[in-house]
Amino acid sequence: MAVGLAIAGEGRQYNGRITRFVVLSCMMAAMGGVLFGYDIGTAGAVTSMESFLKKFFPEVYTRMKKDINISNYCKYDSQLLTSFTSSLYVAGLVATFFASWVTRALGRKPSILAGGAAFLAGAALGGAAFNVYMLILGRVLLGVGVGFANQAVPLYLSEMAPPKYRGAINNGFQFSIGIGALSANIINFGTEKIKAGWGWRISLAMAAVPASILTLGAFFLPETPNSLIQRSSDHHKAKQMLQRVRGTNDVQAELDDLVKASSISKTIEHPFKKILERKYRPQLVMAVAIPFFQQVTGINVIAFYAPILFRTIGLGESASLLSAVMTGIVGTGSTFISMLIVDKLGRRALFIIGGIQMFISQIMVGGIMAAQLGDQGGIGKGYAYLVLILIEVYVAGFAWSWGPLGWLVPSEIFPMEIRSAGQSITVAVSFIFTFVIAQTFLAMLCHFKAGIFFFFGVWVVVMTAFVYFLLPETKNMPIEQMDRVWREHWFWKGIVGEVSQECKIEAT
Repeated sequence: MAVGLAIAGEGRQYNGRITRFVVLSCMMAAMGGVLFGYDIGTAGAVTSMESFLKKFFPEVYTRMKKDINISNYCKYDSQLLTSFTSSLYVAGLVATFFASWVTRALGRKPSILAGGAAFLAGAALGGAAFNVYMLILGRVLLGVGVGFANQAVPLYLSEMAPPKYRGAINNGFQFSIGIGALSANIINFGTEKIKAGWGWRISLAMAAVPASILTLGAFFLPETPNSLIQRSSDHHKAKQMLQRVRGTNDVQAELDDLVKASSISKTIEHPFKKILERKYRPQLVMAVAIPFFQQVTGINVIAFYAPILFRTIGLGESASLLSAVMTGIVGTGSTFISMLIVDKLGRRALFIIGGIQMFISQIMVGGIMAAQLGDQGGIGKGYAYLVLILIEVYVAGFAWSWGPLGWLVPSEIFPMEIRSAGQSITVAVSFIFTFVIAQTFLAMLCHFKAGIFFFFGVWVVVMTAFVYFLLPETKNMPIEQMDRVWREHWFWKGIVGEVSQECKIEAT
């Protein structure tokens, strides 16, 4: 039975249901998230493996094993080591602007295909690396793959999903990131035990498995109806695809809105210039603010460096990797919960609840480490496990709020004429600040010590207030009608209300 999706005040109703076709297509596209998550999980773990450090970063290995005078917080402080992690995000930043053009001009499917192929090449190079330059070149190729995948996959998921279930389906991207990270952590825990010291090669090379699935699967992915309409004046094929996607022949109302949005989109020659106009001000602010805040939650402190952090508080190599596995399980499970409730509770409620949870756990972790962990020695086992539990609480808060919603909200708020440009800005800002955090964290940990958790905690307060005051609720609103949420918001209506009304009259 089709599920009617009423649009209050617009006199329109979209018909559709969750079809097997949509589920299978979105599961395949979401493999792009598995790629991203696997890389995040692997990068942090291999940099804590002694055999990896000994081969590529011997000065860090020597400092960790033999320098008894160095602070606990400074053992891993190495710009070359952080370059291994952060080089991916520089490459991804550049790649996303090329991906924007491909996504707009050629479709979402070619971008996903390009992302899988580049990631496959990077995995092969990383697994075979015999010096640090080869290692970093592999990371650059991985970055190109992630740049294309992160550009195309969230858009693909949002455009394929019925409005009523868009949150759950799009949150599947973050769920896939969690699956990838958890898989990496489990593999890392096993490969660390290989006595010959080459286990890190397996960890890096195994990224080829999800990359191969995505690359091959992309050949069979259907293009979204939105993209078909945007790139062609023949709407018959798009209508057929929309009927197949929605599981009903009655799709005229949704098709009309897509055609109307496309006609506006085709008049735009320079979308990056267009997005700077006043009527797109709220979307531009969100495209910058949401990915920025997502990174300054401090999540990448955990994602990249969880094993290093756990070793800092006194856990052994194997125990640190096992703790990272536990963190991955908690994060993945919490994202699954978010998928079930995001379209019922809404985006704002989850953002705010998750922010409060992250703030409390960060302050407690910072307080324990400040009181118990000095420059030398460790902390008691009881405190170490308490820190581990609090980090799991923090990860859970992120995983059902800023993790998935940081991708969901930007992917659903842009009108078609600026959608590809807006998503590129979102991904670019994410890469910029992921790079900044990845490149500076070990130095920040050395200088701030336990204060690093208070630093990120302050940002969590700021971002939670930002959501409370400036982000309208977007659940159940069709993408092509999303301008209503800004015209009805207490703050944004003063900026875009009158302009948006004029544009709507012109479009009709």
